[in-house]
Order: sequence, then C-alpha cells, then structure tokens
Amino acid sequence: MSRIVRPYGDTTGDGMVQLSFTLPVPHDKRAEGAALQLAAKMGLDGAMLVHAKPIGEGYTFFVVYGASTHLVNLDEVKVVERDYPHMSPKEVNDAVRERLGRKLCVVGACIGTDAHTVGIDAILNIKGVAGEKGLEYYRELRVVNLGAQVAVPDLVNRAVDEGADAVLVSQVVTQKDAHLHNTREMAAAFREALPPGRRPLLVVGGPRFDEGAAAELGVDRVFSRGTTPSDVASYLVHRLVTSRPATEVETA
Repeated sequence: MSRIVRPYGDTTGDGMVQLSFTLPVPHDKRAEGAALQLAAKMGLDGAMLVHAKPIGEGYTFFVVYGASTHLVNLDEVKVVERDYPHMSPKEVNDAVRERLGRKLCVVGACIGTDAHTVGIDAILNIKGVAGEKGLEYYRELRVVNLGAQVAVPDLVNRAVDEGADAVLVSQVVTQKDAHLHNTREMAAAFREALPPGRRPLLVVGGPRFDEGAAAELGVDRVFSRGTTPSDVASYLVHRLVTSRPATEVETA
C-alpha cells in the first residue's frame, strides 16, 4: 500500500484543498487578486476564489480552492502516540486505592491572563465532555479546580499546600505565544520551589499545543485537542501509580 498521499477533493489524488484566510485590505478586485497570488505562492495550482467578504474596515476574509503541489509521506509523519493503557473510571479507582492507599490529588487551573475555563472544566468538572464524566467523578481522585487567571506563584503555593500529585494547566489564549511563555514560567517556578522528588507531575493542555514539545516546555506531558477526561486520568495513574515500583508508590 502506498505511503505517499495527496489531498482528495473531487477525485482520488487530485490534490484539491480548500483554504481560508484574512488579508488586511479592503474588499475590491485588487484584494481578490492578492488572495489568489498568495494561494499560488503557497503551492496551490489553478486556485479559484470561492468566497470573499469584508469583515470590518480594511479587512477581507477569503476562501480559495486549488490543487496542492505537495505530497505527504506517511512514514515521515511524527506524532505522540499514547504510551499507556486506557483505563475505565473503575480501573482508575481500583488502581489508586490498591496501590496508592490514599486519594490522588490533582490541582488544575488556567494561568496568566487566560480566562477561558472551558478546557480545564471539561477535564475536571463532573459533567465532563464528549459523553465522559470529568475527574471529579472519580472517587479516588481529589480534585482542586482553581479556575481562571491564576498567578503562577499562587498555583505553586496551592499545589504545595494541597500536597498535589499532579498539576493540570489549560491554556486557550495563544496570542504572541502566551501559552508557551506561561507554561515555561510555571515549569521554572515548580523547579525552583521543589526538589525533583517532591515536584508534582506537570501536565498542560490546549488546542494550540504541540504534543511533542513537553521536554522543551519543561513539563511531563502535553495534551492537545480531542483529549478526554479518561485520557488524562489514565495517564496520571500510569505515571504516578501503576508504572512505579510498589515501594516507591507507598512512600509517595
């Protein structure tokens, strides 16, 4: 089976893709020509302008359709695969109760100026997301949700006070790479505040994170869009309970 693929539009292998973008120009014929020129420079052959609409003074939104000149080699695609078993709520509860002997403490927050709690609430709140209940539903997890716009020093202090096993941070605001700056600041703060053996597991998530950037950001795991509460719970139990020697778990 071929590992080289092209986009599919009207027929197999035609390379057709639809692309949308905004240009900081008023809507007129020159703006439409600029949109097609940009599409050509991005590698779209025979690009057609299928939609153009002003979206405020001096800005126009475009949709173009054309054939991409690029191919994708599936053997060269690098992603972060799940390297831990997926567990049901019952399996998570049983593992924590039998191996840890106490409730596993999770502290969550949106840090910096990020006021968007939809991500952290989807993972932590009992109502959950995508038909799954959040971590508050798990009897053997103790969840502390600090909400939005939490300063990094306050997060560190609360995590220490609660004896957190894991800290979950959601970042939705990404302007000027705020999510990356905030994550690095948080990781540095925990490194400064606690020695390696006492630091909680640091987990960040949000729609614009690269799941392969955990080491670069100084955290243990990065989750991106599509993550569910059971994905997070399974990872936490794998890292903090089931994959560690029994003697190490007992002293944690």
